[in-house]
Amino acid sequence: MTPPPEGILVLGDSLLDRDVEGHAGRLSPDAPVPVLDEQACWARPGGAALTAALAALEGDPVTLVTSIGDDEAGEELRALLDGFGIELISVTGGPTPEKIRFLADGRPLLRVDRGSPPTPVGALPPDAVSAVHGAGVVVVSDYGRGLTGNATVRSALQHRLRPTVWDPHPRGCEPVPGATLVTPNLAELRTAFLSPAPSPPGAGSGRPHVALRAVAEATAAARQAWRVQAVATTLGPGGALLVAGDGPPLAVPAEAVTGGDPCGAGDRFVAAVASFLLRGGLLSEAVTSAVASASRFVAAGGAGALGAHNRSREASGPDRVGAEDLARRVRHRGGTVVVAGGCFDLLHAGHVSLLESARRLGDCLIVAINSDDSVRRLKGEGRPVVTQSDRSALLAALACVDAVVVFDDDSPIELLKRIRPDVFVKGGDYSSGPLPEAAVLAAWGGQAVTVPYLSGRSTSGLLRLASGVP
Repeated sequence: MTPPPEGILVLGDSLLDRDVEGHAGRLSPDAPVPVLDEQACWARPGGAALTAALAALEGDPVTLVTSIGDDEAGEELRALLDGFGIELISVTGGPTPEKIRFLADGRPLLRVDRGSPPTPVGALPPDAVSAVHGAGVVVVSDYGRGLTGNATVRSALQHRLRPTVWDPHPRGCEPVPGATLVTPNLAELRTAFLSPAPSPPGAGSGRPHVALRAVAEATAAARQAWRVQAVATTLGPGGALLVAGDGPPLAVPAEAVTGGDPCGAGDRFVAAVASFLLRGGLLSEAVTSAVASASRFVAAGGAGALGAHNRSREASGPDRVGAEDLARRVRHRGGTVVVAGGCFDLLHAGHVSLLESARRLGDCLIVAINSDDSVRRLKGEGRPVVTQSDRSALLAALACVDAVVVFDDDSPIELLKRIRPDVFVKGGDYSSGPLPEAAVLAAWGGQAVTVPYLSGRSTSGLLRLASGVP
């Protein structure tokens, strides 16, 4: 389903996040502290700006209403947002806050916060009020810096007739009554509604059903106290618990993730919910999809992956950031990166066989799929049968697939230049001469190959069968 032109509006407190990465293999001679040998420094949007960037990567039109200072950090943040194609509506406020993480071999070593205490924001500009009323979905990203307490903001939000998703903060304001969904994490819920604090489901409490009951009761209490339509408490590796009415809560377990970086997982969850609701999806489906998206996001490196590469809009997709970061990490370990490309419309046994064979050729498998527009150009009207969002979700659910990325060109060549895989795989039914991608891969020592393919399996054949054509 095509999203409405109004798109997603993110309203809240923005920051500039920096990651300083390096290796810590020795202690300082003048104090027993590790010495970080800096190897790279990346900047990325933070706070509400991160939520907006992640929503833009879904391919949705995004507007951000926020306060960004007229300072060096603000200039850098504006440039980053422009790279994501985000429309910015500025609200008068103080300096741009910065959050700097120092990482030793991928693990957090220290965090430094810069910026003054929260500064009262000025009046909401008229175009911001109009944008709030007209947006298909509004996401409130509250980081406790004052914007969500603005009387004009709250009045505009309360008079909305379309979905509003509120991501709260312990130092922030209460959600406006009537909001569609509020998404506290367990720590945020615990502050006001949990006593004594239980362990989250799956955390080894010994009695997870007791902890789950306590979380369910607190989530229901939050919904009643805030007077909102639904509350989804995010539980980290435990998934999420949705309370939306008088019936039993919906428990959505998360896929097991080994390693990864949870930074930004809550923002990824909220952005995925908003994108799903924009397309008219049910709230329960939105939360279920968002849990899966957040798990993949964490496994692929979290928010830190956003800063590792320059973003472009020519190949947007929910996991493009994760795919590039995954390739970088695998190469850093000396592993082999494999990419398999295709439309993968109407996923069938031939596709699965190809992907399982491709995965056995290396240490990770990234699947590059043609966007809906690209498939239409290649296959004609009526294709694809399955949208790029659903094709991505189906492929990502396969055990042999480590990441999925969508490209909008007719060929994945530009994407391959960014990912630089060691191996590029096509199915064994390809018989049109040399692979056009082969010359590109040769530039960095990569190899294009085919793998055995199950004969008689094709999307075209399935469509003919379904229509009764022999």
